Amino acid sequence: MLSNLNFRVIAETLPDFWGGLVSTLSISLAAFAGALAIGVVACAMSLQSSRVVRAPAVAYVDVVRATPLLAQLYFLYFGLPNFGVLMPEIMIGIVALSINSGAYVSEIIRSGIHSIPRGQMEASASSGMSYWQQMRLIILPQALRPMVSPLIGQAIVLVKDSSLLSLISVLELTRVGQTLANDRFMPVEGLASTAACYLLIYYGLKLAAAAWVRLAQRPGRC
Repeated sequence: MLSNLNFRVIAETLPDFWGGLVSTLSISLAAFAGALAIGVVACAMSLQSSRVVRAPAVAYVDVVRATPLLAQLYFLYFGLPNFGVLMPEIMIGIVALSINSGAYVSEIIRSGIHSIPRGQMEASASSGMSYWQQMRLIILPQALRPMVSPLIGQAIVLVKDSSLLSLISVLELTRVGQTLANDRFMPVEGLASTAACYLLIYYGLKLAAAAWVRLAQRPGRC
């Protein structure tokens, strides 16, 4: 199969794929930063005893996890202009990815916090710490270790999900591959090059996760 690929054309379009790769990484990084911010807020709300505070976070997580990302993306893309909100396609994509991934990040953080024995919260409370001091000084530093690997896994999912932005004409990796397939009638070359770029990102993040696990297993490391 490889012998049938036109490597000359692939070589000619490498600058385009490099631009798509940079675009995908930039979009994914911005979206993951947004997802972390949303996830932290949603997790903090879901851990509160007040139902008024907890209910919106629980509803947000349930709605996002129950609906496809594509539906969420199209809802923002076609729905926001009806409310007078106009944003570039790339911004709509970042917002959609942030909202979608934020629900999963919230659950990852909540699971990490729940993995810490409850006795530590009680002990820190008895020493006079406020709730936020307990979370910042006692719970979160310990919960970080079990959270990092799932967060990197979620980052990998987010990178792959960013390919849906090609449907709203955002120029990222998948869109570059589609352009090669449509303009030069070489779908195999376009898709194979796109897949190779996603593999590079995947293995880069996988190596980062493996490096974290090795670091976390060292004595005295968190």
